[in-house]
Amino acid sequence: MSTVAAPDRGRPRTRNRKGAGLGLVAWLAGIVFFLPIAWMALTSFHSEEDAATNPPSFAAALTLDGYREFFGAGGGASPWPSLINSTVASVASMILVLLLALPAAYSLSIRPVKRWTDVLFFFLSTKMLPVVAGLLPLYLFAKNAGMLDNIWLLVLLYTSMNLPIAVWMMHSFLSEIPVAVIEAAQIDGARLPTVLARIIAPMAMPGIAATALICFIFSWNELLFARVLTGVVAETAPVFLTGFITSQGLFLAKVCAASLVISLPVLAAGFAAQDKLVQGLSLGAVK
Repeated sequence: MSTVAAPDRGRPRTRNRKGAGLGLVAWLAGIVFFLPIAWMALTSFHSEEDAATNPPSFAAALTLDGYREFFGAGGGASPWPSLINSTVASVASMILVLLLALPAAYSLSIRPVKRWTDVLFFFLSTKMLPVVAGLLPLYLFAKNAGMLDNIWLLVLLYTSMNLPIAVWMMHSFLSEIPVAVIEAAQIDGARLPTVLARIIAPMAMPGIAATALICFIFSWNELLFARVLTGVVAETAPVFLTGFITSQGLFLAKVCAASLVISLPVLAAGFAAQDKLVQGLSLGAVK
């Protein structure tokens, strides 16, 4: 006589508890990562005396003195030239990276060249070189070429620095595009520029957006090359920020205010494109 197994009614409860536990862990991790930003924002609205207290006083009076000093109200240097330089270097290098990475990723994923895995490994190996190792040759090259303190030198450097990771990201995402769609467009007479602009780019937009955002963040946050290769004309925002740290006087509230202002473009871009960023970094698995 055969018996029918009773359904396992405890399984849904176990899954719900597991999901709730993972959600709680995710919330705790998010709070831990958000606390330094919240602390920095709160400190930026304190006076230097209140910001220097240990432990900090949460009930201290709020003030905008740190932001006024950052924007030059106290007779200091204006941050706008540095912010404009960072914007130009980040956006221009991001556009160049996308224009170069999309055809490269196409040739390595949809139309693979011979020994394409070696090409990808070479791209990855360029990121293994310490940045300091190439600093002196780049400085000598910039000096001999008369490009020191030139914003377009930073554009070229940021483009070369971000291109390998951009090719890797876009290669992984373009591999998910059906080849039949591209072949159908080619049968209808579409050439490579048309295929890239009207077929591949719209289908790979989440990956392109994620790649663009990553390149923008890397370029905006870069400090070492900007510190060594620029002076006054091409000074970027991170270099301008280091000028607030001195060995004398109180500067914590002013540094927090400057850090928050300089971080806002990256935070705003990440918030605006968070869905495309998650989908791009997960190679299209998250819709």
